[in-house]
Amino acid sequence: MAPRRSAVPVFLLSLITTAALAAAPAPAVAAGATTAAPVAAAQGTTGVRFVDITSGDAVLKANVVAPAAAGRHPVLIMPSSWGLNDLEYLAQAQTLAGRGYVVVSYTPRGWWFSGGEIDTAGPKDMADISRVIDWALANTPADPARIGAAGISYGAGLSLLGAAFDRRIRAVAVMSGWADLVASLYADQTRHRQSAGLLQLAANTLGNASEELNQNLDDFAANRDAPQVMAWARKRGAATYLDALNANAPAVFIANGWGDTFFPPNQIVDLYNRLTTPKRLELRPGDHAIAELTGLIGIDNDVWTSLYRWFDQYLLGASGATAEPPVEIKPYNAPEEQYASWSALTTSTRRYGLGAIRRLDGTGLLGGDPSSGWSKTLPTDKDTTANGGIVLITNGLAAFTGWQPSIWLPTVDRSRAGVWASERPSSVQRIRGVPKLHLQLSDTEAQGTVVAYLYDLDAIGTAKLITHAPATWLGTEGGSRTVDLDLQATAYDVPAGHSLTLVIDTVDSLYYDENAPHRSVTVTGGSYLDVPLH
Repeated sequence: MAPRRSAVPVFLLSLITTAALAAAPAPAVAAGATTAAPVAAAQGTTGVRFVDITSGDAVLKANVVAPAAAGRHPVLIMPSSWGLNDLEYLAQAQTLAGRGYVVVSYTPRGWWFSGGEIDTAGPKDMADISRVIDWALANTPADPARIGAAGISYGAGLSLLGAAFDRRIRAVAVMSGWADLVASLYADQTRHRQSAGLLQLAANTLGNASEELNQNLDDFAANRDAPQVMAWARKRGAATYLDALNANAPAVFIANGWGDTFFPPNQIVDLYNRLTTPKRLELRPGDHAIAELTGLIGIDNDVWTSLYRWFDQYLLGASGATAEPPVEIKPYNAPEEQYASWSALTTSTRRYGLGAIRRLDGTGLLGGDPSSGWSKTLPTDKDTTANGGIVLITNGLAAFTGWQPSIWLPTVDRSRAGVWASERPSSVQRIRGVPKLHLQLSDTEAQGTVVAYLYDLDAIGTAKLITHAPATWLGTEGGSRTVDLDLQATAYDVPAGHSLTLVIDTVDSLYYDENAPHRSVTVTGGSYLDVPLH
């Protein structure tokens, strides 16, 4: 079946490609960035050469850019993102070739003009990345001892998985990738509605979606056969092959966004902590693929600068990338910070008990020891102004503008949500890490969902979103239960005089909920929030 095309995405990709070709000749190094060690001055390149690479039952469309200088060079394999093609990295391929790399970018099977069906990082995709390496070694001046893989989103996931399956890959750059596809689809047993819907729309618009892909995403949307969908997804995440990845020991660079609505950061942090390879983690504000986006058209970009330094050290032989602390974060509202480990972000944890709701303002105290003897009942089918936003758009705009998603707290209907606000301390609270919420619930149905939002509340009622997460329980009986929920990792400074505020409701358009209509769930005493601080 020929892939269907959409005029709007084709136009946008053409626009990006035109800009990329125009911007490509100048290697980009972010203003103010430090180069760890001298790297060869910009070299001439061969220009772009478009090629076909046969892999099994598919012909993969690809392009190659190489240094003009004679001799063997390190090679970077760059699979394109979900919905895009091998033109995606043209600007960066020219820059990287100018730094001394052979760059082979390719369109994964099933997308655009590559043959076959979309395999969604399955076994055929793994065979393809090895076949592209074989082709590069046979048809370019690539050095077989210096092979790297890099990509954004789908390309990032393919690169990381490829390093688990092909030990020739010695260094990887994972930008807005995933570690665990089950967690991406079913985080805390909650199905992610908007992100999965966009993935399927792109596959059926710009690719040749396999029956397997459509069946699993249809089952996911309909809440059918979840064990089968999870089994399909589990085979497509690097976390499943962690032992192989550690045994192969590639140098792994990971860059993600705090607000990634496709692949939220907790799963990436977990993978990073379990890697025993040379590794680096960078987290910045923004949604999926936002932080690295401007680099695709050749604009100076911190993520791509870090990628250059990583490959320069592990494939070109430069030094210095590992001289810095391996964890670098950009908080939402503070300068960059570096740490020796992920755990070093958090130096203390403060427990905030949820208190009784006051009749006067419909708000409870967030703070002190957990208390008993109170309850707050929430309807299961009523939304509020508290929400996680729109996939890609809300957190994406925040990354470019610096304006956090916010609400005016008085607009949150207290008959539909529980609201707890802390006292206003005289010093800044530096939240760093994963806030954890412990809820005691009563009068629940056998299955249900709650969504928790953590806000920074100022003196006039404006509440800026710090982090959030949903939680779902899938039991067989109703009644009382405990729900422990990890909110997504964050880095945010709550200014002095502001109140840390928790909102809990039961509906958010980012997610499917498992709530029965016209029912309720009750939050009771003994509930608390643990906040990681530095």
